[in-house]
Amino acid sequence: MDNLKEIQGKMSHDPYYDFPYSKRRRQELVHGPVIVGAGPSGLAAAACLKEQGVPSVVIERENCIASLWQLKTYDRLKLHLPKKFCELPLMPFPEDFPTYPDKQQFVEYLEAYAKRFTIEPVFETSVESSEYDESKGMWRVKSVGLKGEVVEYVCQWLVVATGENAEAVMPDIDGMVGFCGEVKHTSEYKSGSVYKGKKVLVVGCGNSGMEVCLDLCNHNAKPSLVVRDAVHVLPRDMLGKSTFGLSMWLLKWFPMRLVDRFLLIVSWLILGNTAKYGLDRPVVGPLELKNMSGKTPVLDVGALAKIKSGDIKICPGIQEIRHHNIQFVNGKIENFDAVILATGYKSNVPCWLKEKEMFSEKDGYPRRPFPNGWKGAYGLYAVGFTKRGLLGASLDAKRIAEDIGKCWKN
Repeated sequence: MDNLKEIQGKMSHDPYYDFPYSKRRRQELVHGPVIVGAGPSGLAAAACLKEQGVPSVVIERENCIASLWQLKTYDRLKLHLPKKFCELPLMPFPEDFPTYPDKQQFVEYLEAYAKRFTIEPVFETSVESSEYDESKGMWRVKSVGLKGEVVEYVCQWLVVATGENAEAVMPDIDGMVGFCGEVKHTSEYKSGSVYKGKKVLVVGCGNSGMEVCLDLCNHNAKPSLVVRDAVHVLPRDMLGKSTFGLSMWLLKWFPMRLVDRFLLIVSWLILGNTAKYGLDRPVVGPLELKNMSGKTPVLDVGALAKIKSGDIKICPGIQEIRHHNIQFVNGKIENFDAVILATGYKSNVPCWLKEKEMFSEKDGYPRRPFPNGWKGAYGLYAVGFTKRGLLGASLDAKRIAEDIGKCWKN
């Protein structure tokens, strides 16, 4: 705190006060943490900090909260898990919301959440770099606004809340640049209505790929799905309960492998043998695989029935994309009008955080696995990198707020 008072004194006389080795730019002293990212994780961290009496500054590169949900998701999207597993700390979903809220309902909930806790992010501002100055004991967070204005925030605590889905993953496929049809990532996909009657190849068989195929079918398109690897497909609900909720309850009493075996038996009774339709299952069970690699099983909301009926065709990996057609690894060549890349997202932390101890430079995730990846050195924290959805983010947000709250009160 002595360092904070020293810098505050200098900045009160000169708003452009800076550290010796940096260029002159406008600086702002933040008495609490700077939170980078105004998605659900960032909002949860800000709300929990406010509950502890700690102010914060939230920086967001887009023009709204939850930009991934508002700007980069398809229209038919709903929460894949029941709402009770997706609510943020200190505020449940409205009782009249359905078990699986849709996109608009979830955004309404987040906007109400931000309003309740008076969270007002600095929008349209990108963090260019964040670096810890050991000589001052402070973080220097350089941001650039929409019009090029540069502000450097000086703070004792930095919360990284840019999350697992900061940047779309674009695979490098031979010939993709020369394809005559449309190629887009699911972050740009809104509805299958514009693809009526067209042959569309969806690359990626996770939850997004399956749902996009279902949406295309519902709009009378002709989708095919590239399935390169084994995948677990589970019913979204089983035995009158959500599959996720039932799994969490069973894990309280039984070992993970036994619960996995139970889930696979019930899934086989409900869905049948998915391998029969080109969807081989991994050797490792769905919960164990999620725990090991973070790979989420597909929770079926109707796509599997379309695969069984032949409305969605299963294709192997792509060998090459040509001007008018696509060649698969089995040698088959087929024409398509469009390609939708359901290839997921990645962290962008290594691009702007000048720190190598807490975060891996390879994938932008905390090096220490859950539940120990939320705290680093020198007042650095991470929220939303647990590979456990909003449930994990909420848990991290509470821990971060309690940890910073103790320092704040002292």
